[in-house]
Amino acid sequence: MTRIKRLNCFDIPKIRKMTEYLGADDSDKFTKDLQNEVVRVLHSHFPLKYKFLPESYVLLEKNEILGLITISPTIGNPYKIIITRLIFQNNLYDVGRQLVEFVIAKYGAMGAVSFSVTVDNSHEELFDLFMNGCGFRHCSCENLWKIENFDASQYNPLPFRVCQNSDAKRVSELYNSELNGLYKPALLRIKSEFKEPFFEGITNFYKNRYVLEESAHKRIIAYLSVTTTDNLNFILDLTTNNGYQISYDEVLSFAMKEISSRKSKYYVFFKQKKYTNTSEHFEEYLHSRGFNCIQTQNVLVKDFYKPVKQAENVLQVFLFGEQGVASN
Repeated sequence: MTRIKRLNCFDIPKIRKMTEYLGADDSDKFTKDLQNEVVRVLHSHFPLKYKFLPESYVLLEKNEILGLITISPTIGNPYKIIITRLIFQNNLYDVGRQLVEFVIAKYGAMGAVSFSVTVDNSHEELFDLFMNGCGFRHCSCENLWKIENFDASQYNPLPFRVCQNSDAKRVSELYNSELNGLYKPALLRIKSEFKEPFFEGITNFYKNRYVLEESAHKRIIAYLSVTTTDNLNFILDLTTNNGYQISYDEVLSFAMKEISSRKSKYYVFFKQKKYTNTSEHFEEYLHSRGFNCIQTQNVLVKDFYKPVKQAENVLQVFLFGEQGVASN
């Protein structure tokens, strides 16, 4: 008999066996993350509007674990659910489909309005699972570029300042105004998603937020976040107003100055959001500097918005959503 239940401490050894191929360090981190989710029993009883931590479920058949799924509410908007982890035994794609459909039904009944996942471009079977098996739509892509051989000292850092919660409304307006594409409603973000959460210290990542203002009118023309999960690899996510010419070299100079003031060894990566108005210009800059694109992920969404037009020509995975960036 097949059943799906919430992950508990007795499941951890079985899950660890399924992930031994990850390597000792990654497997230990993975197990630790799952253990943290198990001990947060009280959180599982919260209404959806109060949830802020990951939750995991396993699919069992005759007491054998065949798969696991982890979801995370979007910080600042728990009604948008992100699928961050999916594991299933070799070729058991139907197990993956059942787990995805389970969380959609469960959290949809609790009030969730949107489910999203990012799937690496090389995982064609997983892409097909979400698109054709679970009814997700392909919105766009996100590329990750590794920053190498860049001398930040050659450029004057832009005068970014720390983003305050009072900036959230203006930042959300900037972000939403720079979105393009047929599925813009699925990518919109509300102001609370740009506020610093009071529970940030217990999340599995650390993020610094900055804004750049136009001096004359105090208009926010750029938003920059610097995120790390291991205090070694730092991902820069930049949103700029398409009506202003902003030097990416000077943005990088600022970010690397901030990171180097805290760390002597680090690696920097720039996220390129293909669904923004400045994406093409940003990509030209990245190519001109000789940076390498090390990862492309497809942004897939399932929600209650109706697309204007169906996307055309949309195009053995066990784990996704937590791929580490290369440090070498």
